[in-house]
Amino acid sequence: MFPEADESAVEAALERGWAARHGWREAGVGMRAVLMRSVAGVLRADKARYAALLTSEMGKPIVEAEAEVEKCAWTAGWIAENAERLLADEPVESTATESYVRFQPLGVILAVMPWNFPFWQAFRAGLPALSAGNVMLLKHSSNVPQAAIAIEEVFREAGVPEGVFQTLLIGSARVEGLIADHRVAGVTLTGSEKAGMTVAEAAGKALKKTVLELGGSDPFVVLADADLDMAATVACRARNQNNGQSCIAAKRFIVEESVADQFEARFAGAVAALKVGNPMDRQNQVGPLARADLVDELERQVRESIRLGARPLVGGNRIHGDGYYYEPTVLANVRPGMPAYDEETFGPVAAVIRVKDADDALRVANDTDFGLGSNIWTSDVERGKKLAEKVEAGLVFINGMVASDARLPFGGVKRSGYGRELSEYGIKEFTNIQTVWVGPAKTDGAKPAPPPPRAE
Repeated sequence: MFPEADESAVEAALERGWAARHGWREAGVGMRAVLMRSVAGVLRADKARYAALLTSEMGKPIVEAEAEVEKCAWTAGWIAENAERLLADEPVESTATESYVRFQPLGVILAVMPWNFPFWQAFRAGLPALSAGNVMLLKHSSNVPQAAIAIEEVFREAGVPEGVFQTLLIGSARVEGLIADHRVAGVTLTGSEKAGMTVAEAAGKALKKTVLELGGSDPFVVLADADLDMAATVACRARNQNNGQSCIAAKRFIVEESVADQFEARFAGAVAALKVGNPMDRQNQVGPLARADLVDELERQVRESIRLGARPLVGGNRIHGDGYYYEPTVLANVRPGMPAYDEETFGPVAAVIRVKDADDALRVANDTDFGLGSNIWTSDVERGKKLAEKVEAGLVFINGMVASDARLPFGGVKRSGYGRELSEYGIKEFTNIQTVWVGPAKTDGAKPAPPPPRAE
């Protein structure tokens, strides 16, 4: 058991962060980049221990845990290499003798993170914000306290100054109070819709900047001209990565009727071949879910969908015994009104939905309250790009599996949240985008240049 931090510990952390913000900002992008490279080195030097910790706390397969730690290290290195360029002042032509835009850190940022990618989601939020000159308080999910503590240790061992990155072991009920504190300048959250609404409401009352990365019900569209073997292979991985517990995992497999039988057979065969068991065994591809209630919810969604007419092609049952296991499952004949169609399934359950053509596929893809990731599979890439223009999602991957990448912005629309992480867009989310105008105004002959029109 890990005791929750009391009020005095939280107050001390706030004071340390508040005191550290000026020095970290004044250190400059170059020095911060040096320390981000050091973070990458610490992660790689102890990757095996960190990966084992992730697997033991939330059950992800050990191979995936190692990849998660490596991804954090790679991203730290990429941001170190590119932060100076991404945060450089941007000259702008105007009526001024000189005018430019600069990016200044906001201060103390609160990060509220989930359990399913314990390292990646915290580093995904933290690395850009820290590189921009902010300091961070991490409130991690209560069921991954060892990961939360280890993340702070990584930054400390890398030489990041005291107070710049701190972990707070506190419950969710205390987040609102932190947001209201004058020393907190912004908050980033990855989590459920409910958590997002609670944080957004609290931040709105306090006039604080927010970035929200919430749930998803990602469509995986397979058109008639797709490479079905490749699509089915990737579909299996896309649905079952991290034991199916991923906001950007493909969840609704929308397939043109003319190739649906072929795709279902290939997909179900790939899923049936998955090895389920102890996640520390490198041969196993699917481990347990993180908590008992997650299995209960998945079981309810599958049973109710089958009762309403869905047909299990493979799986469909809880695995009894030690651990919170559920069979990797493919449901066919899924239609609106079924939980497998209407709700986000957070586990190894795939829903196959048949459609008549590409236009129908697009309609079904957008028939969700969520808008995070999406996939389109077609041999006609130009057609895929035109369809992508109409997809209501933050990410569209054509002939590939949705994944976050430090070089590309990550985030959603609709009830999947707002704001962006990673890339040049993410590194600027928690900055003051400041306009600097240097006079005198440019003149045309003896007459000053006219100002832009005023909006009354």
